[in-house]
Amino acid sequence: MSQKTRPSTVPEPSQNSPESLKHAQAARTSRYAPQTTPSCPIPPLPFIKERMSSVKRKILVLSGKGGVGKSTFTAQLGWAFAADEQIQTGIMDVDICGPSIPTILGIASEQVHSSSSGWSPVYVQDNLGVMSVGFMLPSARDAVMWRGPKKNGLISQFLKDVDWGALDYLVIDTPPGTSDEHLSIVQFLKESGIDGAVLITTPQEVALQDVRREIDFCRKVGIRILGLVENMSGFVCPGCKTESKIFKPTTGGGKRLAEEMGIELLGSVPLDPRIGKSADYGVSFLDEYPDSPASIAYLDIIDKIKEILGD
Repeated sequence: MSQKTRPSTVPEPSQNSPESLKHAQAARTSRYAPQTTPSCPIPPLPFIKERMSSVKRKILVLSGKGGVGKSTFTAQLGWAFAADEQIQTGIMDVDICGPSIPTILGIASEQVHSSSSGWSPVYVQDNLGVMSVGFMLPSARDAVMWRGPKKNGLISQFLKDVDWGALDYLVIDTPPGTSDEHLSIVQFLKESGIDGAVLITTPQEVALQDVRREIDFCRKVGIRILGLVENMSGFVCPGCKTESKIFKPTTGGGKRLAEEMGIELLGSVPLDPRIGKSADYGVSFLDEYPDSPASIAYLDIIDKIKEILGD
């Protein structure tokens, strides 16, 4: 495959479609970003429905607050699904202003390529493809400063222009909170359907407060809540594997919240310093440390998700 250089500016959404990608190559070498925002009409929902018809399951990963391990969980979920070579898995990163998925999956240096059938996902392995705005940035230091319409335009293109192929699972990593990205996903997948959402939290009340709002959002827009995952529920010593509750919940943690809101607690994942290390190096924590209590907890949670979905 020929070597390609990264664009010197973040491409405008309406300039990113496969049919215009060739014309955009010259513009990408320009030092300055375009100063105007081209119109980016919302595509017909039936068109997205047709593209998504080959995707069996679509799962959102949500969190009320940043820094609770949402993207890390998304990556582990994708790796766990793809551990079965017969399972085709995709990860769509719509955390446009904070695209960390490429780094966590070890593909931050890759770029998007186009073909006659659309953009091609970047593949971690043969059955695990990824799409993220992170692949389109000139460097990891560049900020994406887009208002809602541009974000909406790019998300619609991730759905209608990416050649995902036949997938068993499409896992969608979202930004913290409930913002334009969440509303866009719900709107664009209205006819295609979302199979459910997994909510990520930590035991602290400050995180739980925002999860309550996330639950309210899901219920108002009609998204099925598959369950709640409590990250950083304790600390596991890598040596003796003893767990200590260093973040003791003051209001009952994820368990109390699940009971209060009438949702399922899928499980609690203890803090293991090697989770962060694996994310920094872009390797699968589940593969590197299969005996860690955190890995065991992750896999148990993922099995529950499959069971709830009927898989």
